Amino acid sequence: MKKYLLCGVLCALLIGVAGAKNTSKQTKEDGKDTGAYVFADKVLVPVTPVKDQAKSGTCWSFSGTAMAESELLRRGKGVYDLSEMWIVRHTYLEKAIKYARLHGKANFSEGGTLDDVVYIVDRYGIVPETVYSGLKDGASRHSHEELSVALKAYTDAVIGNPSKRLSASWIDGLNGILDAYLGPCPEKFVYDGKEYTPKSFAQELGIRRDDYVVLTAMTHHPLYTAFPLEIPDNWNWSPFYNVTMEELGRIVDVSLRKGYAVNWASDVSENGFGFREGRAIVPVESAAEIPPADSARWKGLTDDEIRKRTLLKTGVLPERQITPEMRQQAFDRYETTDDHGMLLVGIAADQHGRKFYKVKNSWGETGLYKGYFYASEPFLLYKTVGIQVHREAIPQDIKDKLGIR
Repeated sequence: MKKYLLCGVLCALLIGVAGAKNTSKQTKEDGKDTGAYVFADKVLVPVTPVKDQAKSGTCWSFSGTAMAESELLRRGKGVYDLSEMWIVRHTYLEKAIKYARLHGKANFSEGGTLDDVVYIVDRYGIVPETVYSGLKDGASRHSHEELSVALKAYTDAVIGNPSKRLSASWIDGLNGILDAYLGPCPEKFVYDGKEYTPKSFAQELGIRRDDYVVLTAMTHHPLYTAFPLEIPDNWNWSPFYNVTMEELGRIVDVSLRKGYAVNWASDVSENGFGFREGRAIVPVESAAEIPPADSARWKGLTDDEIRKRTLLKTGVLPERQITPEMRQQAFDRYETTDDHGMLLVGIAADQHGRKFYKVKNSWGETGLYKGYFYASEPFLLYKTVGIQVHREAIPQDIKDKLGIR
């Protein structure tokens, strides 16, 4: 999730998010559906309020902590607001060390991936937002533009120093930059009248990396094996289990129906993605691509109308039928990249009964659905880079194929 312009520019507990609907008037013209989408929520998991990553490329931390918070609700642990910036701060440190070990021959940016939050919790624990907000000097919104530049410049200077050796103190200098921008890390804190360390807090919450599995659906690696997915922000070389495209969709459905939220890495760079409009779709590119089942509904829809409505993000459109080959080609051509991390929180349907997924975003309570939007099933199958789910939410037959107990 690296494109922060996509990822970042753009308080009552919400347990079982309200079934928001687009109530725009629905009209028909010459047999063509010209109205707006109307969504009805069918399945919802418990979630905490929408947050705002603001001017930071840290969507991966917001989606990962949102998943942890949802898990705590599902397990009856109560309402928690966990610190995204605690995760970000320690991830910056780990990334810088990996970058130095590789002599600067790696990606070092704000981005991260699906496994990063639970990886950091395992190593460093976790704290509440009230203990570590990452905001300084009266700031109310995150802005990491200067921080990311400073960290990269410092680490590059250390790696390229004339002695060609690293001293033991370079990490102290790195921590000094992180302290200056995000604040020093507390060794102990008090929460609800009890004293904790970050690790003892994580232990009490029961957040464990081993409980979660990261999956993808690619054809350039064998099925049912695990491999480090080749995306720039997979700095830690985290393994992704490879399943079929159909199995990936099935895992999402089963997880949500069992009450488990799904951490979702996807591409949001194409015209079919319209956060302000509250939907993400994969519209056909020409009338010839309209599936037979939809031909009567969109009878007479021209190529020019399709292009116009796709660009303007208006009206309901027929969608492409997705294949594994299409997925792989889009990945290989850099058309599907690790743009953004979000949380899948429900299953919905539009007015024609087509399946959509309700998505919790991290751009504040903005857009048509105040921080949420709906992604179609074709969009999920086509544009998903990877998902992270609780191992107990994976169907047993797929776990057997993967060798997961």
